[in-house]
Amino acid sequence: MDWNRIEGNWTQFKGSANQQRERGRITDDHLDAVAGERDTLIGKIQEYYGITREQAEGLLSEWQGHQKKGHFAR
Repeated sequence: MDWNRIEGNWTQFKGSANQQRERGRITDDHLDAVAGERDTLIGKIQEYYGITREQAEGLLSEWQGHQKKGHFAR
């Protein structure tokens, strides 16, 4: 799925992002602040999970792929 679509519909996609959070390190407030901006979200994932940018991009790409398949999008 095109990231522009995710960004434009962030309120809806934020719910599926919530499902992907591990142990609540990224809060609803963080997701609100991200406002669908991919680079900002990657930075938050890196910061809160202590992983490299490449790992964060991989996790985000995996989530984005699930959106395309309709696994999480509602």
